[in-house]
Amino acid sequence: MARDTSSQEEYDYLYKVVLIGDSGVGKSNLLSRFTRNEFNLETKSTIGVEFATRSIQTEGKTVKAQIWDTAGQERYRAITSAYYRGAVGALLVYDISKHATFKNVERWLQELRENADRNIVIMLVGNKSDLRHLREVPTDEAKEFSERNKLSFIETSALDSSNVESVFQNILTEIYHIMSRPLPPTSGQEDTTNPEGTTVDLTPVNPKETKEESCKC
Repeated sequence: MARDTSSQEEYDYLYKVVLIGDSGVGKSNLLSRFTRNEFNLETKSTIGVEFATRSIQTEGKTVKAQIWDTAGQERYRAITSAYYRGAVGALLVYDISKHATFKNVERWLQELRENADRNIVIMLVGNKSDLRHLREVPTDEAKEFSERNKLSFIETSALDSSNVESVFQNILTEIYHIMSRPLPPTSGQEDTTNPEGTTVDLTPVNPKETKEESCKC
């Protein structure tokens, strides 16, 4: 696992990805499993927003992901909406064992599209696949929703690590393909696109903040 060793870590691209969905669906554990390979059954609900980072390799480039875990509680929604700004990717998470969390995905998707960039890459994530014996959301139902809304889809388990690496690798690679694609010049202007793509600078306000520390707003 790549880990941040200093604030001067070298990387080719820096992308902000937000985790959204109802409280209790496992967003915080997806974050900690991917960035620290940790899982905590006693995880408390996120208050406000936390973030962590990790770098991966994709197609010979070092991509640093700054992943934001937004609180799912209603009373924090006004706070977290500001954190959609600058995000180039989003994981829309629900709990496969609680159909109500899947039902609310549509509301979260609407909020995301109202607040985030229209070109944001979105992946639907059915978490807690280890609870298949308690499943309330059929895989086919989630696939149908994702296809209808043009989203990628995958089921994961932060508990047993199933597909956690794949989720982040897939969304970051898709973002990389989009962000590194040269944009056509605007009419009457020269093409000044950087052939190496664009680095999205989303460094936290406190440059000393590392992956091992969380930002609670």
